[in-house]
Amino acid sequence: MDEKVKASWERALHPTTLKTNIITASIFSMAFEILKSSIIEKIESFFTNGFNENGMIVDPEYKEKVLSLNRSPLYASLKWLQDMDAIDDNDLERFEHIKRCRNTLAHEMLTFASSGVDFDVTEAFDEMIGLLRKIEIWWFENLEMAITPEAYPEDLDLDLVIPGPVWTLQMLIDVALGPEEVARKYYDYFVENADKT
Repeated sequence: MDEKVKASWERALHPTTLKTNIITASIFSMAFEILKSSIIEKIESFFTNGFNENGMIVDPEYKEKVLSLNRSPLYASLKWLQDMDAIDDNDLERFEHIKRCRNTLAHEMLTFASSGVDFDVTEAFDEMIGLLRKIEIWWFENLEMAITPEAYPEDLDLDLVIPGPVWTLQMLIDVALGPEEVARKYYDYFVENADKT
């Protein structure tokens, strides 16, 4: 048997490797959805004027100022964030790279399982977390802190702020893909403290 073919099948059939690759692809897809949600839903919520029996009442300005920027709500939202100086051209390129990585992992899972991919998955995760963090910190600084500045210390170091979606994503990666002892810490802490809240 050809050595490349043999190595490919060994990689695909090795139980630990296969499970890790499937979990990695799944977590990456989930992380991408968290990123998309942060991009689209925060803006939509920003343009919300309350709720009724059908859900959010979105101001018509959302259509005018956001959805009019592109046929895709995702790309319209990215353009709006760029216009607000929350992200720049490099971030848009980074998003496209992350999206290509996600599509590769989602649509070519067997290839990933058997012979890998042409990008570093860990670096792609880091890029995604970095972009998510940048967007979330922009909202924190320009909305939450702007509305209630008295609720935050004047010398607040934004580098130390960990937005909820970033923490959630990092926890998922740590638990699913990290060392057992790291995953165990999250679980043990939860079990220890669940009844205290």
